[in-house]
Amino acid sequence: MKIELKQIGVIYTLFKTKEETPIQPFKSEAEGRIEIFPKYAEGLDGIEQFSHVILVYYFHKIKDERLKVKPYLDNNIHGVYATRHPHRPNHIGISTVKLLRRDENILYVGQIDIVDGSPLLDIKPYVSAFDRRDNVKNGWLEGKI
Repeated sequence: MKIELKQIGVIYTLFKTKEETPIQPFKSEAEGRIEIFPKYAEGLDGIEQFSHVILVYYFHKIKDERLKVKPYLDNNIHGVYATRHPHRPNHIGISTVKLLRRDENILYVGQIDIVDGSPLLDIKPYVSAFDRRDNVKNGWLEGKI
């Protein structure tokens, strides 16, 4: 099966490399700008009613893939699917950011942790009733976050 994704926009931040990018958005004070291509802009209608959005994007600076990785918050090796490491087979990232405002096809966001120029694949509203879970186990991250 061949899968094709459409880039719907570009994410702009102050972070030019992965090394200078915060590890997770909840620890970031940084703001960014997301340009939605005009062809997809009408899909933003109503987005400003949400406080947070989930960005689905492409790790465009990652060239290889690994199935075993050493994540940023641990010195042990883990399977890539037990981490949020960028060296994944499909190089897809997700990030929940704070939506500050919308200006037509531009979204201004806070708490961003994404490298500048990342291709945006999708946006979903963060809905606490859907996205938050109770009694969660955090695996090897327990006590590190």
